Amino acid sequence: MAAAAAAGGGSPDHELKLLGSTNPSPFVTRVELALALRGLTYDLVAVDLDRKTDLLLAANPVHAKVPVLIHRGRPVCESRVILEYIDDAFPCAAPPLLPPADDPLARAAARFWAAHVDDEFVASWRPAYLGSTEGERAEGMARMAAAVGALEGALAAAEGKPFFGGDAPGLVDVTLGSVIPRTRANEALTGSKVLEAATTPLLAAWAERFGELDAARKVLPAVGDVVEYLETRLRRSNVVIARKQ
Repeated sequence: MAAAAAAGGGSPDHELKLLGSTNPSPFVTRVELALALRGLTYDLVAVDLDRKTDLLLAANPVHAKVPVLIHRGRPVCESRVILEYIDDAFPCAAPPLLPPADDPLARAAARFWAAHVDDEFVASWRPAYLGSTEGERAEGMARMAAAVGALEGALAAAEGKPFFGGDAPGLVDVTLGSVIPRTRANEALTGSKVLEAATTPLLAAWAERFGELDAARKVLPAVGDVVEYLETRLRRSNVVIARKQ
């Protein structure tokens, strides 16, 4: 277990500690992005999930998973829950991830699309790439294409704004931005393009723009490192990923 200061240096804000992973995790990255964008400092504790620590088991006894944000000794679990907690607990840190409280419709829309990233896009990865039959993989790829197409439409509705959150990255940007390295690694391993200018020009441009943010440069893992990690996992599990013919 290793500890490090991140997102701005100095002593952690209000005793913030993030339980992360020794391996690349888009869900841990998601919280790191939010903390970096908000300019908050914290201690990062990397947990080997093959040997879960007493600290993790005490902080998240229900699922024993990361990320867990510990604020003044009290744990907050689940990545999207943590993002909203950061907004609520640190209202003076800018910019906020959610639209203002006096725009409940915009806040509901942001939550909807953030959930869509996990429930439709991320959830399609396993059947699309690891499905046991060609039909299951085809169904997974169709689900992924539909999820990405819907996100392209949501970005089009932003009417020329650079981010889903408008002029600054918000909840949806952080949620989707955290999975860019994994998406690119999946593309490299399978030969199937997901975010490309020919099919999703707005999302492809958004992904480039998001990756140029200072917070993203600091936090997002290198795609090559994610590919190496996934190859190791697949090899240990004796699983062969389906490649596009």
